[in-house]
Amino acid sequence: MPLDVDQLERLAAQQDGVVSRAQVLALGGSHGLLTRAVDSGRWRRLLPGVVVTHSGPVPWIARAQAAALYAGRGAALSHAAAGYLLGFVRKAPRTVDVSVPAARRVRNQPGLRVHRRRSVPVLPWSPPLVTAAATVLDLVELASTEDDVVSLVAAAVRARVPVASVASEIARRPRLRTRGLLVELLTDVGEGVESALELRFRRDVERRHGLPRATLQVRERVGGRWIRADALYVGMGVRVELDGSLGHPGGRTDADTWRDNAVAVERLELTLRYRWSHVVGGACATAAQVEAALRSRGWQGRAHPCSPRCSAGRKA
Repeated sequence: MPLDVDQLERLAAQQDGVVSRAQVLALGGSHGLLTRAVDSGRWRRLLPGVVVTHSGPVPWIARAQAAALYAGRGAALSHAAAGYLLGFVRKAPRTVDVSVPAARRVRNQPGLRVHRRRSVPVLPWSPPLVTAAATVLDLVELASTEDDVVSLVAAAVRARVPVASVASEIARRPRLRTRGLLVELLTDVGEGVESALELRFRRDVERRHGLPRATLQVRERVGGRWIRADALYVGMGVRVELDGSLGHPGGRTDADTWRDNAVAVERLELTLRYRWSHVVGGACATAAQVEAALRSRGWQGRAHPCSPRCSAGRKA
């Protein structure tokens, strides 16, 4: 039968301009037609058996579609490629990862890396993706530091990946290298932890020193504007703002200063502001300062020293 041009154009539009040799042949095309289209420059070969049906620039998503089509039956984009399309990896990766069922043999190609796995949990998108929870753990297993794990999981939760689905995926992977950290982390992320710095404050400043647990990510209207506190000790008049380098590369911003002033004037609340050096390098001193702030506002408790040298919990 002759090539169904209209159907081919509709298919290419659905796949960001990319089609496979098998799809062209199924629509009535021929190997000769493919060869002539590529040789003339009307189409471009992206991967073995996969072409883009134009001669213009090829965006990343078209290369991702090509990777999925090349990998074939049961395959799905995975790792950073899937994370990028799911919204919790910030940059499109140069190398596109694709996962295939273990029974199949698919070769790596320039710019494409193949992973074989016993089963591929697929989201039937275009291109197909490994499920969000499985993608989170795939990336966690490649993370080099604990802070990278925290940042990744927090980004996934901000992108609306359900905590329960990640927990279920952890249960399916008994040999997961960071299993203990993840189980602990999911509770904190579910309570509002959004960064590695916030986790360290929760764990190393509050929990380790027996301080009250602040409510995280509190949105309020103050001074005619909506503001958000990283951590608020509700009813005690003390706030904590954590200035990580990503959110505050130059330190306190004009908006931060206005917010601190507004809560001081309108709410008579004290704002404590900490950076990495305070939380990571000086957790004990930071805990002592938070304790002092809370006690100045009426808290009757005491922090617990975490070691003989710890400065928190010492009576003045």
